[in-house]
Amino acid sequence: MEGARLRALLRLAYLELPPRRLRLLLEHYHEPEAIFSASRQELLRLEGMTEAVAARILNAPELTPKQWQRWQQAEARLLTWRDDGYPPPLREIEDFPPLLFVRGSLQERDRFAIAIVGTRRPTPYGRSIAERLARELSRYGLTVVSGGARGIDTAAHTGALRAGGRTLAVLGCGIDVAYPADSAALFQRISTQGAVLSEYPPGITPDAWRFPARNRLVSALALGVLVVEAPNDSGALITATHALEQGKPVFAVPGNIDTGHSAGCHQLIKDGATLVDSVEDVVCGLGIAPEPPPERTAPVPSLTPMQQQLLQSLSLTPKHVDTLADELGMPVAQLNAELLLLEMHNLVRRQPGNTYVRVL
Repeated sequence: MEGARLRALLRLAYLELPPRRLRLLLEHYHEPEAIFSASRQELLRLEGMTEAVAARILNAPELTPKQWQRWQQAEARLLTWRDDGYPPPLREIEDFPPLLFVRGSLQERDRFAIAIVGTRRPTPYGRSIAERLARELSRYGLTVVSGGARGIDTAAHTGALRAGGRTLAVLGCGIDVAYPADSAALFQRISTQGAVLSEYPPGITPDAWRFPARNRLVSALALGVLVVEAPNDSGALITATHALEQGKPVFAVPGNIDTGHSAGCHQLIKDGATLVDSVEDVVCGLGIAPEPPPERTAPVPSLTPMQQQLLQSLSLTPKHVDTLADELGMPVAQLNAELLLLEMHNLVRRQPGNTYVRVL
């Protein structure tokens, strides 16, 4: 994205309009540059437009040289919600950001993600558990999502990185802002092994109100939320609330009942969250590694060499039928028949877009 369109979108981003209002503007005007040349009367005819927002648009300053320089130095991409690279799970929430800044890469496999969140002031126990669970979940093929903050967030990102897995950090500040200040190196590592994301343009400061808003994106990007060590006033509980509102499971690690460090986790468990004392609690709760019912005694079906080869070609990362056909040198019609048999035995699972994953 270059030229006038990019500058207009950046200019809109710096206005920090409510997400729904911004989306309505971009849906109405095919070219974002036209928004800034619209008249007051034209803007006020738009659904939900107010005098105050119209005035902000009409009086919007041009991009400053400093803002443009920060953008050029940010090494980021600007995605609209209509772009192919925009994370599909975000579009499923009502107030998704129409503009998203990204450093690093977003991949199809990131659909299989778990959010790990908790206090910024963890005990050594909490930090160790968060890192260990992130490491083990990464080995199951899950992308670890967190907020890039000190404490449990940093431990979760670190665990995923050490396992060679993918991790996404969602910031509550500009895409180029290292907050906390000592996180610059961590964010750089994340951008090479995943992505750093923000709905805020370069240079936007980490004001306190931005972090609760950021938390809706952390939960939206994940299949579920795992809370590790959170007191009753922890912002991690906001992320858990967003997950519940989005219809996603919440998991919580219990802790010492005498210190209060895990009081928020204990309340989540009382309210129905899954108690986690091993990584299997999470993967089974997500349906990634379903355990057969106790009464099931049927043996594992005998697989042909071709079916065994097909299973070995699949993982938790969705793979398209055409790709499988090319890899195995098999006609698509025959491949579809084999996949159907494997699916009937609950060994593979079909995903959107004619892709398949293996059931562990």
